[in-house]
Amino acid sequence: MTPVKPMVDDSNDIETIAPIAPGHIESFHRALDLVARERKYLSFLEAPPLDQTRRFVLDRIAAGDPGFVAVVRGEVVGWCDISRLERPIHAHRGTLGMGIVAAHRGRGLGLRLINATLAQARKVGFVRVELCVHADNPRAIALYDKVGFVREGVQRDAICIDGQYGDTIMMAIVERENAAG
Repeated sequence: MTPVKPMVDDSNDIETIAPIAPGHIESFHRALDLVARERKYLSFLEAPPLDQTRRFVLDRIAAGDPGFVAVVRGEVVGWCDISRLERPIHAHRGTLGMGIVAAHRGRGLGLRLINATLAQARKVGFVRVELCVHADNPRAIALYDKVGFVREGVQRDAICIDGQYGDTIMMAIVERENAAG
């Protein structure tokens, strides 16, 4: 995997966007747990156990899947990753996941993270990147629209949090020119 030069923001706290590395795992786990416990945005209500998170990150790194973190004062405050689907007929596809810790939203980190991750996905030959977003998350939907995702459908009552059902919107970017030739 080609290293990506970290980008630095000149705001009050220095925010660095960097490829996820083994040294980020514990901090990533804490960030994942914070966002999951908001019970609004992720497919988790709490982070998986640390050993499962460690396995996920190390497996993604070993597979060469794109993954970036936003780091402030040594702590992961956001992430974006794409997990390649395993079966050979689906190996051109990946599923995007991302999140930003509440205190760091609205600073452009999501855009910087997704742009870095999609750029790396193109370099490693992803043709299709897909995601499902909660239909009541307009900020995320606007971000995905902005970077070129297209709505492909709605899954009605696809989630149930605290007894409340909600829809998810399926979105994808397809860039066939990325296909390995």
